[in-house]
Amino acid sequence: MKFKLLFILSFIFYIQINAQSYIFGKISSEDLTEVPAVTVINIRTNEQVLTNRDGHFMVSGREGDILRFFKSGYERIDRKVSKENLVSPMNVQLTRAAQLIAEVEIKKGLSGDLKIDSKTLNPPKKVEKLKAEINNYLKQKSDPRILAARPGEFVQPKGQGFSIGKVKNKWDDLDLSNYLAYALGDQYFADLKIEKPFIHHFITYILTGGFERQKILKYGFVSDADLRRFQNAVLMRIDSYKAPQTQK
Repeated sequence: MKFKLLFILSFIFYIQINAQSYIFGKISSEDLTEVPAVTVINIRTNEQVLTNRDGHFMVSGREGDILRFFKSGYERIDRKVSKENLVSPMNVQLTRAAQLIAEVEIKKGLSGDLKIDSKTLNPPKKVEKLKAEINNYLKQKSDPRILAARPGEFVQPKGQGFSIGKVKNKWDDLDLSNYLAYALGDQYFADLKIEKPFIHHFITYILTGGFERQKILKYGFVSDADLRRFQNAVLMRIDSYKAPQTQK
């Protein structure tokens, strides 16, 4: 007996929870006039209804459902069903959608004044002749005699131009010597048995022994290939640099 009573109570509770209510409402436009034939959709149940000619609608639903309202020419709107909407009508206002207006070419019409209209539609022959002469003049090339310089005026000389002198190098041999000493480091020269006070003297000896450095001095830049060339030159001339010191 208790089991049957519990089952009946549970069934009634389930029906109450899932029972469908009806939402009533009215749809109007911005100027508060009724909007007929608006589609109303319950998103949860997918039920669709149309408003009547007075803008009224009725659709099944419950609290929390989303109702969508749309009609061609109006902005779409979504409304969530509240507890109040189950007991009182839902009022919805639609806004007209912005529409692009096709471009219209406005032509000048007749004014009714014969004197004015005759000038507008039939310009005088003198005006037409003057316009034609101006167009022909603009198409013609300028006479070289007009562009020629007058006596005493300065004329830009034509030709390949003139030299402004030798371009100064960015570096000199001292700059290059300082860079090589810094880039190679003291240990490099120590391994060659070159004492620190004689490093720049040794570098100058290598440079003046035929080491090509014109582009290095011009641009103030030593590439990795230039460093390797210098090191090769060192290996070739290190013995000749030390030879006079050995003979003493």
